[in-house]
Amino acid sequence: MPHEQVQYIEFLSADLTRIKNFYQQSFGWEFTDYGPEYTAFSGKYVDGGFTLGTPQKGSILVILFSQDLESTLNKVVNAGGQIVQDIFSFPGGRRFHFTDPDSNELAVWSAD
Repeated sequence: MPHEQVQYIEFLSADLTRIKNFYQQSFGWEFTDYGPEYTAFSGKYVDGGFTLGTPQKGSILVILFSQDLESTLNKVVNAGGQIVQDIFSFPGGRRFHFTDPDSNELAVWSAD
């Protein structure tokens, strides 16, 4: 995977069944459910997921991939980013969340 590039996008959805049907029919995306409140999708050029919640402007979470999570976290902090969720584990890897100088929230993940 490309280091420190957009690799995964998360959306909020009020109805996971409805949103899965829409994207399956529209774009042929395939889905994998991870419990009742999260489903991941696979597209040709980007992967992502939908988590149960009320969609609103700014609710998309862009997720970058890193080969060295701690190093990337340090670069984000040194550049002026604010860590809003420190490194944590999830099924498939670890990640952290940060806000940029305009308060946009992004995340960085690693498979290690």
